[in-house]
Amino acid sequence: MEIIYTLSYTKKAIKDIQSLKAAKLADKVEDLCRSLVVNPMPLYSKQLSGDLKGKRSIRINLQHRLVYEILESEKIIKILSMWSHYE
Repeated sequence: MEIIYTLSYTKKAIKDIQSLKAAKLADKVEDLCRSLVVNPMPLYSKQLSGDLKGKRSIRINLQHRLVYEILESEKIIKILSMWSHYE
């Protein structure tokens, strides 16, 4: 049986959606988020360090990253930001 996670978005991530729509990246990010629900640690994700230790990121394009945190005990993927590079 496959474990399904729930997505949760921070206020920053919700604000980022408008920028993604304007840049025509919203569909790509939606697909990435949908895939995280089933596989929260895909091979193309990176473990972050420093201030973002414990968080992961996935490249959206050269400039932008989707940054998220896995809350394993609650089976939640918390989307922290989806615009720019680790702000």
